[in-house]
Amino acid sequence: MTEPARTDVQVARFEQARLGFGSRVLWDDLNLSISRGEFIAVLGPNGSGKTSFLRCLLGQYPLDDGRLEVTDRIGYIPQQHSDDADPMALRGRDLVGFGVDGARWGFGLRGRARRRRLVDAALAEVGATAYAEAPMGLLSGGEQQRLRVAQALTGDPTLLLCDEPLSSLDPTNQHLVVELIDERRRTADTAVVFVTHEINPVLPYVDRVLYLVGGRFRIGTPDEVMTTATLSNLYGSDVEVLRVNGRLLVIGGEDAHHCDHRPETPAPSAQGAHGERTTQS
Repeated sequence: MTEPARTDVQVARFEQARLGFGSRVLWDDLNLSISRGEFIAVLGPNGSGKTSFLRCLLGQYPLDDGRLEVTDRIGYIPQQHSDDADPMALRGRDLVGFGVDGARWGFGLRGRARRRRLVDAALAEVGATAYAEAPMGLLSGGEQQRLRVAQALTGDPTLLLCDEPLSSLDPTNQHLVVELIDERRRTADTAVVFVTHEINPVLPYVDRVLYLVGGRFRIGTPDEVMTTATLSNLYGSDVEVLRVNGRLLVIGGEDAHHCDHRPETPAPSAQGAHGERTTQS
């Protein structure tokens, strides 16, 4: 079970934040503070702005209105993708090193000795030292994702952003990856913002949920947000939330992926082109 999040130290804060893509509004008047040691799950259907929320925190998307402050170091676990380099030539150690030397999203740290220390420490933290020299193309999906977690940890982040890190993983590897991320949260008091299509694998760890649907949102504990009344209100249609053997089952709403889901009634989503930034971060 998740431990109580510390609320005395904030790593990021949205104040009356608004983000839109063209005529579509993803959210408006969003007020959210993220504290050290907190685990926040970001849920919602495709196109609702989950990844855009992370990109705002990364400084890649400016807000249309309001304010965003990010005060600490950020680690980022992207969605799984095919790497540009030859997967048989790229070693696990090389992938982790991209987080150090800035070849991918990272901090541009220099010095070979320091680089090796940081990479070795990150590999050890996720239990990936044994296959650090192996080509990425020979590793399982779970092993590759461990290395992506290690890459995100090389900068010793106080805020860890995770963009659907469980996609394409079987349940066993989903559990292992979530445990790695939560162990980092517990041992280093790192805040975690976790975008996911399905809440059940992370449900025991989540402190709060940010649920985005068609320009609207709700923030609260899973028991507050993942209810029949709340989701029906968000989607503007009948949605039923059931608990079955400790898992959440949602009946109705759009064909979203926030938990085990049976689609019935479509709900709106947001999409379009991004506008001009007018805020500070």
